[in-house]
Amino acid sequence: MSWFKRENGEFESGPDVASDGSERTVRTQGLWTKCPGCRQPIFNADLEANLSVCPKCQYHFKIGARQRIDLLLDSGYELVDGGLRSTDPLNFTDVKAYKKRLRAAQEATGLDDAILNAVGQLGPHSIVLSAMEYSFIGGSMGAVVGETIARAVDRARLGHMPLVVVAASGGARMMEGVASLMQMAKISSALAQLADERVPYICVLTDPTTGGVTASFAMLGDLNIAEPGALIGFAGPRVIEQTIRQKLPEGFQRSEFLLEKGFLDAIVHRRDLKPYLVRALEFLKTPAAA
Repeated sequence: MSWFKRENGEFESGPDVASDGSERTVRTQGLWTKCPGCRQPIFNADLEANLSVCPKCQYHFKIGARQRIDLLLDSGYELVDGGLRSTDPLNFTDVKAYKKRLRAAQEATGLDDAILNAVGQLGPHSIVLSAMEYSFIGGSMGAVVGETIARAVDRARLGHMPLVVVAASGGARMMEGVASLMQMAKISSALAQLADERVPYICVLTDPTTGGVTASFAMLGDLNIAEPGALIGFAGPRVIEQTIRQKLPEGFQRSEFLLEKGFLDAIVHRRDLKPYLVRALEFLKTPAAA
């Protein structure tokens, strides 16, 4: 691919000959994306048509919460449980005030926080879907994210509708301290009530799913499935290596390694995710949920 080179964040094609015989270059800013997996440029239209999966090496790019909902639910779904915003309970500041981080993330994503809830049809099934937004402060789980997921769990329990959560998170939002950590217990206890009602719960783990999210609701599904190549774990590989002073196995904390070790039930390609969930819910639903 020497025909292409990257300058200042854009691809530039090789020489072209103009009508007067002189050479020219054709700039293609915004038309190509370099795949982190195979390092090859991908035409953006091809990438979008392939559900943001590299058509050459099948690397799964991160996608947002709205795209997740559009991918899984039939048209006509309803967004619910919105309008919640963090109050910055600790008035936290590190290199930047937390309030400024929140405003910047809200402006960049158009979301109130790193989560969207929706109710709609997944094929023949009426479900509650909760999708996390990684581009909102790393998909971190603060009080708003925890409360929104807890409301999704309650909505599924009261309506006796299956719950699907798409996890994409760096873990607990430490700018909210213990208020963030308590969301782990709150969501887990709500999921225990959901299990008592025999309402199916499936968690889809995407790249990355780490920290307190992995340590709570992301691993509590009746089925825990992941996309190919997803980073899944509690602490990151570098932190673990520095702690235990040992080199970790190849692919450690990637979804394929976790499936081999029994931490996951399945790895599902993005194009197959919706039909897989439809079939899974057929197996999981009880007579009361039918």
